[in-house]
Amino acid sequence: MTEKFSINTEIPNAGRVYDYVLGGSHNFEVDRQAAEYMISLLPSLPSTRKWVRMLRMFMHQSIKQLAAEGFEQFLDLASGLPTVDHIHQILPDAKVVYTDNDAATIGFAQELIGKNDKVRYLQADVRDLESMLISAEMETFFVKGQRVAIGFNAMTCFLTHEEIAQLMKTLYAWAPVGSKLYASFETKDATAMTPKLAQFVDMFDQMGTPYRFLTLEESQQLISPWPVDGAGFRPLAEWLDLEDQINLEDREGVELEFYGVHLIKG
Repeated sequence: MTEKFSINTEIPNAGRVYDYVLGGSHNFEVDRQAAEYMISLLPSLPSTRKWVRMLRMFMHQSIKQLAAEGFEQFLDLASGLPTVDHIHQILPDAKVVYTDNDAATIGFAQELIGKNDKVRYLQADVRDLESMLISAEMETFFVKGQRVAIGFNAMTCFLTHEEIAQLMKTLYAWAPVGSKLYASFETKDATAMTPKLAQFVDMFDQMGTPYRFLTLEESQQLISPWPVDGAGFRPLAEWLDLEDQINLEDREGVELEFYGVHLIKG
């Protein structure tokens, strides 16, 4: 039974901020103000919203493809609020486990989901995922030995290289054979930085959540031991057939790019 959760509408919440940027309605004025301020620090406001929505479109495309391949179990990491056409809404017959490390986000999310026997929302930090993966709730919810589709999107910028590498190893060791992982990676030119982007990164540092960019080469190295499935790392615009919608301004002056990839446990 989910306890009644008291929502604090005076302090911005990361899940609600992201919901606002995606065009959702489960947010408050304090979240909208925080989102607009953060976005204002980047050189191009339209570009920021464009990238965020493309990340969500990549998730949608990936889960639909995996459902067509017969996947019935989905694990979503660092989920935030499950709103704006999230997995359980697109695939109502699938079993879905959402995770987040923020208790406030989880409490709000559980109220939004309501009673749904096919959905669980568990507290877990991607930096220490193993205890959640082997928990009794996971063991009894997912069918043991049945492959799982795992989503890891828009999170690499908040993790160190070591944390990403360890997460990939932990997931690979846990996942049943045939499982797939769909992930997105934010990259830029390793040597490029603009004053506005530096201010944006510094704001996260001050909040105690360092913001890091990878290069494509680093991203490709950090997925080990997962083999690549299909065409490998591709820009999100290529995945979505939206290449004509990305222009020079969208690169933020640092060759900014978002890559998507599908991985498989053989």
